[in-house]
Amino acid sequence: MNRILYDFDIYPKVFLGDREQTVNIQPLGAQASFTEGKSYTIKVLKVNQSIPSVYPERSGRSILEAIPDEDGYIRFTAFFEGEGEHYIFIFENPEDKKPKYQLSVYSLNEDMEGKLPFRGDLHIHTSRSDGKEAPAVVAANYRGHGYDFFTISDHRRFYPSLEAIEAFGDITDFKIVQGEEIHLPMNHVHYVNFGSTFSINALVTPNDNQEKGDDLKYRSINGEAPDVMTREEFEAMIIERAKTVDRPYESERRSFAVLEWTYEQVQKGGGLGIFPHPYWLCPTMQLAEDYTEYVYKKAPFDAFEVLGGENIFSHNGFQTGLYYEMREKGFDPPIVGSTDSHGSTEHNRNALICSTIVFAEKNDTRELIDAIKSKYSVAVDTISAEYRIVGDFRLMKYACFLMENYFPLHDLACKAEGYYMNRYIAGDKRAEAILRAMKGQIAEMQEKYFSL
Repeated sequence: MNRILYDFDIYPKVFLGDREQTVNIQPLGAQASFTEGKSYTIKVLKVNQSIPSVYPERSGRSILEAIPDEDGYIRFTAFFEGEGEHYIFIFENPEDKKPKYQLSVYSLNEDMEGKLPFRGDLHIHTSRSDGKEAPAVVAANYRGHGYDFFTISDHRRFYPSLEAIEAFGDITDFKIVQGEEIHLPMNHVHYVNFGSTFSINALVTPNDNQEKGDDLKYRSINGEAPDVMTREEFEAMIIERAKTVDRPYESERRSFAVLEWTYEQVQKGGGLGIFPHPYWLCPTMQLAEDYTEYVYKKAPFDAFEVLGGENIFSHNGFQTGLYYEMREKGFDPPIVGSTDSHGSTEHNRNALICSTIVFAEKNDTRELIDAIKSKYSVAVDTISAEYRIVGDFRLMKYACFLMENYFPLHDLACKAEGYYMNRYIAGDKRAEAILRAMKGQIAEMQEKYFSL
């Protein structure tokens, strides 16, 4: 975490631009306290307007004086131009060449009004398929890692996500979204269902989702789902649909017909269909490159998993290259970043390599899906300490600000909550009361830091 965040709290950190905004700076301890009655010089510089001494004609700059209030805070009001990061320099004396302190705030364009940042993962596995920990444990661990939402997308199984949702009920604000990784006959392309109200795997019988039987309780969140079909009925339907697919190979025609049908079912359930990891090596690429491009162009999905699953450049790097190259060709799908994690602790080196930041009005399944579909999301690569952001350039810049100035504080609060979620499922009698006391802390933090 940036050293300055240990000494000062500054809020709001984010607000709409092209207007005046009052900013509060609170010292966090005697080591950072302002001198009572002393006048401090405040310089506000918009980062993208470059160096004032070299380019004096540029805008986005303010100079003012501020005296600490009785509570020790410095408060000032300035005009913040447009969208972007603004440095707040605090000088002890007007003649000083270097500031005593440097902090940052960010102003946004009008289209970001009401949109808050939520970080999550849309592709994770548990011990109910080929992961290491039980669904409730995985949920607790990812809350502890600083996530606002996630889904369990176990292979061929929908009910593990329902198990995690049921485990915590209403004692936490961590949003656990129902989901699954879909594997249907006649198709090798993996597919992630995020948020559909029913299981797509369970629509073809027999299938691995039926370990708990055909009970709608285990394949739907509301007791409603389309009628199931036998494998034979499904294959006959796909063979017929495949006749209209313009691919040279029958295997790809059938595969794509399955993808189209799968996407239709995800849409019926109100979910987000995700095309994941085409550059996954198993041991060769999962898909031929020209077939990947065909799927990408035809888009039987809502979002492309531009980052996810591996820590080698020929996986995430190539998927990122594909994303930007296809944008140049006019194909610009929404994107997400996910770990495809099979272990939720530090003992899995891939447990925290990717995530998604979604800019939505609420941490709610429908709001998250709508925001992603509207391209208000970026993918975050945290394979190394030097993270990188993939997505729209303006959102990339904003996400970098958040990674430095907001999420470190957010994650400290989440870490404690994740610990007590684990204690709760372990039977600690104090944990529920502690979790209920913590509930709402992230919403309060967002209300403080985001004036949108």
